[in-house]
Amino acid sequence: MERAGESMVGLSPPSATMCSMARLFVAVWPTPDVIEALCALRRKDERGVRFVRPENWHITLRFLGEAHPADVVERLDAVDLDAGTARLGPAIDLLGGRSVIVPTTGTQRMAEQVVGATTDLGTAPQRRRYVGHLTLARMRKGARAPQVTGQPFDRSFDVSEIALVQSRLKESGAEYETLATWPAG
Repeated sequence: MERAGESMVGLSPPSATMCSMARLFVAVWPTPDVIEALCALRRKDERGVRFVRPENWHITLRFLGEAHPADVVERLDAVDLDAGTARLGPAIDLLGGRSVIVPTTGTQRMAEQVVGATTDLGTAPQRRRYVGHLTLARMRKGARAPQVTGQPFDRSFDVSEIALVQSRLKESGAEYETLATWPAG
């Protein structure tokens, strides 16, 4: 995929997606081998638990909320991202009582770089400590933790790029579209 700035070169007029406000986040997409390993986990439909579709699995570096994609692209084009290795595991866990996650380390520095470049765009960055994770499922209030919780999981991958992603909320679940990417390292 092209660098974000390069992908916009020669567009006349600029695409509507890049000009209008959109619900955005910056993320790392897992590699195919990590997705395959996650798909092999024992995931069973359970009352009050909604599993995220594999094509939507990602590690969020920064949630921007409503922002202009072109502004984010301009800021991230100026960042020389550090290389990183995302390490997932050691086991499936819960975050905030409502999210079933795979804890992730190794993306902290990239998240700091993204937040530093985009602090005044979109929703103000969270002031709490960054907790790297990949969300497997979301739970309704009062739902029991699914059986997948506690299962061992240990994978890692070199992060080759980060992505600016647009999220469209639908009744059937979120739909994600990568708008731009930047190389890491």
